[in-house]
Order: sequence, then structure tokens, then C-alpha cells
Amino acid sequence: MVEYKWLALSNTTVATLMAAIDTNIVLISLPTIGRELPGTSATLLLWVLLGYSLVTAVVLLNFGRLSDMFGRVRLYVLGFALFTVGSLLCGLSQNGAELVGFRLLQALGAGFLFANSAAIITDAFPPNERGRALGINQVSIVAGAVAGLVIGGIISATIGWRWIFFVNVPIGIVATIRARTDLRELALPEARQSIDWAGNLLLAGGLAVILLGITLGALGQVALGVEFFSLLGGAGLILGFLAVESRVRHPMLDLTLFRIREFAASSLSMWLTALSRGAFTFVLVFYLQGPPRFLDPFSAGLFLIPTSASLAFFGPLSGWLSDHYGPRPFLIVGLIAAGAGFLWLTQIGSEDSFAQLAPPLLLVGGGMGLFAAPNRAAMMNAVPRDRRGVASGVGTTLINAGTTVSLGVTLTIMSGILPRSAIVAILTGGTGRPAVVGVAKNFLSSIHWIFLISGLLTLAALVPTLMRGASRRWTDPP
Repeated sequence: MVEYKWLALSNTTVATLMAAIDTNIVLISLPTIGRELPGTSATLLLWVLLGYSLVTAVVLLNFGRLSDMFGRVRLYVLGFALFTVGSLLCGLSQNGAELVGFRLLQALGAGFLFANSAAIITDAFPPNERGRALGINQVSIVAGAVAGLVIGGIISATIGWRWIFFVNVPIGIVATIRARTDLRELALPEARQSIDWAGNLLLAGGLAVILLGITLGALGQVALGVEFFSLLGGAGLILGFLAVESRVRHPMLDLTLFRIREFAASSLSMWLTALSRGAFTFVLVFYLQGPPRFLDPFSAGLFLIPTSASLAFFGPLSGWLSDHYGPRPFLIVGLIAAGAGFLWLTQIGSEDSFAQLAPPLLLVGGGMGLFAAPNRAAMMNAVPRDRRGVASGVGTTLINAGTTVSLGVTLTIMSGILPRSAIVAILTGGTGRPAVVGVAKNFLSSIHWIFLISGLLTLAALVPTLMRGASRRWTDPP
């Protein structure tokens, strides 16, 4: 009979893999969707991608707290069901506005999956095995994101773009049923607590306003003054959220968690690396498919194999080794390797071969693989069982918010170097090369700047990593 811990790991890994694949399977298919789905403007097409990241970033912490109150498995199963229904509706969309709306429903389901996966795994595995288990789960997120590029290219070119959503439906149905029957609550829900509605609304509003301001401003959809006031207003809402959380009896976010040095350091390191790598695949996809290379989606996906392969190898390995030798050496080596890879990518040219691109991509993937699992395990081990839903939500919120902000910063850099008309043509696939081929040199220059900033942010994450205290592990009751 299969041990419960392996049932928990297999189900949660399928969930994170599906949700991660779905992000980039859509990214690689955007040009096809734009050509074939009626009523799909460039703005709607971009928000098919950005809306998904925005919603998951906003809801994750809320869902982690709600899961501590009402049961992680219960809301995890609900998330799988929502994700599956959202996938079906996306495939049935008749216009761009419907697709954006159904993607938001998908994102709500993904929020429940991401918010609870790490907590369910942490509950199921003993402290000395959590690094390996979380390593496998974390690898599924990044490897799935890269695999989505190849899968999406194949599906869009053969059976049609709607099947990038339909393929989720049978898998989701089976996985939802198995989650309902196989998973069990190992942490008692805190049923007597009340819902922190003020905290939920202030945090969701603050993050939404900030991220909308960044992304819309970068795309030229709003004036600079509107973008500035949205950032200011969002920051004010988040400050209000922190004030509420420090006073309410049952806060959504337990701020006392950040008094744990290991948790605070892991959180800051995670945020910085999310900012650095959030737009990594996004940039490479359009470097390979945009001017002057114009590779087809399948060929572009093959160029990204070194990243996923090195991450898939080093992720579980570093998780397993950190269980035995502690996380610090793997965190340091991983950040240095990934930072070096990003800085190497500032030298890429317009016609670099696979052999020329593979070494820096291996460094980035391997470095992030070395870092991710030990850092997440240290973060989860540092908190007691009844706060792991919140801790898991914090971690994944930082990743998703960092990714969304990273996309916004990337578009801002591009908009400072390229005409916005060229940006729209590049990001939406354009219908012909003449619209973008003339800006190839400036486009490559913007990519160099993006990777330089990514490298510096990755190396900056060494500061909290070196300042973290001794690793702490809560001993769970049998």
C-alpha cells in the first residue's frame, strides 16, 4: 500500500505542474489565438496572460489563511475543480473578452492549488524529508512552465489552440476525485476564528492597484500620472492592511511569523529571485520568436530545454542534500550560479546557436534548482504546523507577485527603448516581419538590460541568505 506522504506528493505535484504548464502553454499560443479568436484586440490578448498572473498573485495569501481556517485539503479540492471548469470554459470561449474572464476563473483555482500544495506536503513529510519532497514539487512549477512552451507549440500547430485548455479537463477530473478520496487533513482547521474581511479587501485591493498600474503603464494604456497615483494608492492600501493585521484578533497574515529570522530571510530571498526570474521565459520566448530570429514555437521551445533539464536535475538533488547538510551552502552556490548565468546572457547576440545559449541557460536553471527547494523547505520548517497554510500562501504570493511585477518592469524597459507599436507587434506575434524587423537591434539591447537587472537582483538575494540565523525545525506531534 502506498504511503500517504507519496499520495500527497503525487497529487500536489500534478496540480502545480498543470497550473505551471497552463501559464506558458498560453504564452506560446498567443499569436494563434489572436489570429483565430474573434474580437481579440492586442490588449485583451496580453491580458489573457497578465490577468492570470495578477489574480494568482492577489488571492494566494488570502487563500492560504482561509485554508488554515477551513481545511487545506477541502479548499485544495475546490481549487482543482475550479481550475478544471475554468479550463473547459476557456476552450469554449467565443471571443477575447470571454477568454480573459474564464482565465480569471482558472486563476482562482490555481490560487487554491498553489496556496495549499506546499502546506499539504509539509504536513505529510517528516522534517528530514521535506527538502526532497518540496524540491520535486518546486521543480514541477518551473519545468512545467518550460514544458508548456513545447506542448503549446505542438498543440496549436496540429489540433488547434482550444486544445491547450481541453487537455486539462480529463486530467483535472481524475485528479480532483483522487484528491477528494486520497488526501486527508493533518492539521485541525481553526473553525472558531473569524474571517478578516478588512485585511482581505485591503491586501487584494493594494496588490491589484499596484500591479495594474505597473502593467498598464508599461503598455501605454494609462498616462504616467495615473500610473504614479495607482502605485501610491496601492502602497497606501497595503500600509492600511499592515495596520489592520497588527490590531485584529484573528489576522489573515500573522505578522509575528516575520519575527522568525529564518522565515523572514527566506521570504526576502524568494521575493528577490522571483523579481529576477519572473520574466525570464517571457523574454526568451520573444527573443527566439521575435526579430531577427523568427523561430517557430516548437523550435523556440527546444532552445529552452537546458533550463528545464538542469532545474529538474538539481532541484530534487539539492532538496535531498539540504535535508542532510542544511540549506545554506546550496542557497549560496545556487544564487551565485544563477546570477552568473543572467550576467552571461547580457552578451547574447542576434544569431547565437544552441551551443552558445546552452551554458548560461544551464547556469540559470541549475542555480535556481539549487536554491528553490532548500529555501522553501527552510521557510516551511521555520513555522509551526497551524501556520503552514499562511506560510505557504506567503511564499507563493511572493513568487507570483514577483513574477507579475517582473513582467511589468520588463515591459517598462522595453517601452523606454522601443516604440510601443513595435512592442505590441512583437508581443502579439505580429502578422508580418516588416513591422518589427527594423527594431531588432534595439530589441536586443532591451533584453541585455533586462538580464543585467535580473543578475543583480539574484546576487542581491545573497544578502538575506547570508544573514539568516540557524535553521529551525518544528517537531510535529505524531
